[in-house]
Amino acid sequence: MKFTLSWLKDHLETEATVDTLAEALTDLGLEVEGIHDPTAQLGAFRICRVIEAVQHPNADRLRVCRVETWPDGPGGRVEEVQVVCGAPNAKTGLVGVFAPPGTHVPGTGVDLKPGNIRGVDSNGMLCSERELMLSDDHDGIIELPLDAPLGVRYIDWRGLNDPVVEIKVTPNRPDALGIHGIARDLAARGLGRLKPVTAPPVAGRFPTPIAVTIDPALKAKGCPHFAGRLIRGVRNGPAPDWLAARLKAIGLRPISALVDITNYFTFGLNRPLHVFDAARVTGALHIRPARTGETLLALDGKTYTLADGQMVIADDHGPESLAGIMGGEGSGVSPETTDVFLESAFWDPITIAATGRALKINSDARYRFERGVDPAFTLPGLELATQMILDLCGGEAGSVVQDGAPIDTRRIYQLNPARVVSLVGMDIPEATQRATLEALGFTLDGNAATPPSWRPDILGDADLIEEVARIASLAKLKGAPMARRLPGVPKPILTPLQVRERTARRTIAALGYNECVTYSFIDAKAAALFGGGSDAVRVENPISSEMTHLRPDLLPGLLAAAARNQSRGFMDQSLFEVGPAFQGGEPGDQHLEAAGLLVGAAAPRDPHGSRRMVDVYDAKADAEAVLAALGAPARVQISRKVAAWWHPGRSGVIGLGPTMLATFGEVHPRICQAMGVKGPAVAFTLLIANVPAPKAKSPTRPALTTSDLQAVDRDFAFVVDAGVEALTAVNAALGADKALIDSVRVFDQFTGDKAEAQMGPGKKSIALTVRLQPQTATLTEAEIEAVSAKVIEKVAKATGGTLRG
Repeated sequence: MKFTLSWLKDHLETEATVDTLAEALTDLGLEVEGIHDPTAQLGAFRICRVIEAVQHPNADRLRVCRVETWPDGPGGRVEEVQVVCGAPNAKTGLVGVFAPPGTHVPGTGVDLKPGNIRGVDSNGMLCSERELMLSDDHDGIIELPLDAPLGVRYIDWRGLNDPVVEIKVTPNRPDALGIHGIARDLAARGLGRLKPVTAPPVAGRFPTPIAVTIDPALKAKGCPHFAGRLIRGVRNGPAPDWLAARLKAIGLRPISALVDITNYFTFGLNRPLHVFDAARVTGALHIRPARTGETLLALDGKTYTLADGQMVIADDHGPESLAGIMGGEGSGVSPETTDVFLESAFWDPITIAATGRALKINSDARYRFERGVDPAFTLPGLELATQMILDLCGGEAGSVVQDGAPIDTRRIYQLNPARVVSLVGMDIPEATQRATLEALGFTLDGNAATPPSWRPDILGDADLIEEVARIASLAKLKGAPMARRLPGVPKPILTPLQVRERTARRTIAALGYNECVTYSFIDAKAAALFGGGSDAVRVENPISSEMTHLRPDLLPGLLAAAARNQSRGFMDQSLFEVGPAFQGGEPGDQHLEAAGLLVGAAAPRDPHGSRRMVDVYDAKADAEAVLAALGAPARVQISRKVAAWWHPGRSGVIGLGPTMLATFGEVHPRICQAMGVKGPAVAFTLLIANVPAPKAKSPTRPALTTSDLQAVDRDFAFVVDAGVEALTAVNAALGADKALIDSVRVFDQFTGDKAEAQMGPGKKSIALTVRLQPQTATLTEAEIEAVSAKVIEKVAKATGGTLRG
């Protein structure tokens, strides 16, 4: 929406600057997108007089001019400068436009500097209209009347000093699509006085011979009110300069006086109108639904094929206009038009929007009607436009003919002044609230507020408060901390599970994973691969065929994301997600998971050969790191009872007795193939809620316990069956003496043919390092030997092995 400052002042009596008005408009919710101020571009160009123009001594087509200028404006000091000019009309006594050195010439993009042209100094420039970007005329410099005021800025004399403001109007504010509505908001803010719009009826000199009828099916929804009148004896010439200048300023092309008047009302008062050439209308005008196959050559030069139900204004021969959108070429006005039918109507916004979208027509009329114009302004708009046509084009008006009636927009909402504080947080006096609403056109009867007909967006009591706060300025809101219910340090807000969820997310991200957020819905095939897909988790009304079931695990979404990334050339990936998974359709049949996925190589290529593909131990290490961050016990059990989507020999379950904490390992190749993932893929999933809570509930970390006594390391090698897991030996050694044994780790494993040749068929060797950490006294040799004997006994019992000799 564009308008000029002078056009705004036709509706608002104000002394505010354009910058002040722009700031207020943005604060009122009418965001200013741009201001074009001609003074910034053409303010330096002033009217001057050529005292003398003589032939250039060294050039046939140049003249040397002595120019009289007033750099400080009329009545200020007078300067005489020398200018070399190549215009053929440069002559003594000419009154023109002068640009001093330092001026930017918009038509050429040049910044003027003092120069020397063919041996003669030149200080400034005598300008043409093309150099000022006023027209394409550059055959000569601007030549003004001899009585033009010398020293005055050229834009002031020509009336080109009118700033143009462009605002963004939200769909809920159709009243702001007219300059009068914008002025009303500014007046309510206190930046001037709104000039009232009065529409005295224009007396009809004769009965209008063109009748109008609305199809009964459209009166309820479509066109509840249509009015018009014949104006005969008009002269449809060019519009007056002031009207043409305003339309040009906002980007419209002046066409003719009649058309320009309708555009003037469209932008000035948000009242789109249309004029028909009465000589081209046959019989009466009928507002009716279009019939399938009817066509209309519109004013944009395009022929549109209409569909059943689209509204048209038709005469006895057929459609003459697309109702509320665009007129037809056949009944359009021309310079020869002498009799016109002026139409003003209210059209249903939804019907106009549907027709415009179907036919792909954008027009200023459609833009306003589909948002909602003032239904009560149909007849006043007709009267005002009639008077303007009579003033500018002459002629005489006939009587008003109409069908239907304005729709009743009356509705009442209760104003509760105290709600301003609770809803907005501003303390606005009740008298100010009432004055604000009245300034915006509301009618108050006690606390009952009736919105004006031009505000269809007011639909409740809260909207009244919003209007009061908007005019008062939400920028005045001051931040204030919320009052605490109880004194002292507030209690934690997050639940223990939420704290763990946050910890898991941060820990996995710190391990180098990238977080994904995927849908909780997956397709039935993917759900079946991960133990889901039953009717209990099927979505009744899915948003797509690929989102029919609740996910039983987080891995399907991560694998799908990995496949999409691989198809785009990203082969090495580290992805994770924390979110719910579902084992049933009931409210409690869901659990919180944290899942990580590694695909491709663990490191980039380098000269040292450190690049390798990810394996099960990467997933295990990351799973253990997350469990440690969540506070899980260090001593856990690992079993191979994994689900079917894990590789049976390269995966495991971390648990505490029957409680599963996490699963890690390589994703089954069959699953990778079904999900479209290439290369090895290892993953882990954690059941966050299953991790036991720490026994000591303290907001601080426990005290660090250290010993100043020397630790003792002892190495043991055991011969065991080839199928015995190293973890079994480690856990057995740890249980030998829980007070003294600090840690046990595997440092060697001897397997293969050579091992069997030395130790017997189906045997292998596992070597353990056991660290003993005394707390009260240095261990004696006897104590060390006693613990070592317990370690040998425990491991031998757990694994069936023997100490290797």
